Amino acid sequence: MSRPLIGVSTYLEESVRWGAWDLPAAVLPAGYHRLVRAAGGHAVLLPPDEEADAPALLERLDGLIVSGGPDVAPERYGAARDPRCGPEYEERDGWELALIRAALDTGVPLLGICRGLQLLNVALGGTLVQHLDGHSGPPGVFGTHPVRPVPGTLLAGALGEDELSVPTYHHQAVDRLGDGLVVSAYAPDGTVEAVERPGPSWVLGVQWHPEAGEDARTARALVTAAGRRRAENGATTA
Repeated sequence: MSRPLIGVSTYLEESVRWGAWDLPAAVLPAGYHRLVRAAGGHAVLLPPDEEADAPALLERLDGLIVSGGPDVAPERYGAARDPRCGPEYEERDGWELALIRAALDTGVPLLGICRGLQLLNVALGGTLVQHLDGHSGPPGVFGTHPVRPVPGTLLAGALGEDELSVPTYHHQAVDRLGDGLVVSAYAPDGTVEAVERPGPSWVLGVQWHPEAGEDARTARALVTAAGRRRAENGATTA
């Protein structure tokens, strides 16, 4: 059987330069597809598209990663905008929320990374802290800090229950938890660092950036769940 097919959401930027070219482009740091490959999957990049097409697209995938990136627009969860919140990316917000809702509806295994965790929380009716300190390095540089998985959770099953150091770069986090979600890791300051949704499908969000480190276990757990679902559905080809 071929490797599970894992969709990864991407940026859509108005100006990206390579060689003599400076053009609009769909882009994603290479760490994401390398993480999927290291975890045993094939990565398919998913630039923003028509929200109505998300359910049909998910039918062709075995798993989904919603990647990190800019702040989620606070209007998406009914909050007034904090001056420290970043600019709105309406097209990307809408597309990734549609992908998440389609994954939740169909049971496609889902891993949210940083912004992806935040969007998962928002998709299920939760809210976000719009600014916090101490969870990133200088601009453009990942920091590190410890997190501790909650015993008995899906995350603890993938990473164990001991404290571990993770690459991190975020200034927003979960405030009110979304419906059906449980916390599966905390930082020492009490910040929620991972959430998951108990049930028959595999749904996990982590606030840190596994694609920026060497630990592929979280992605490997996603790929394993994707492969299991694919086998249960009788698929034999990508």
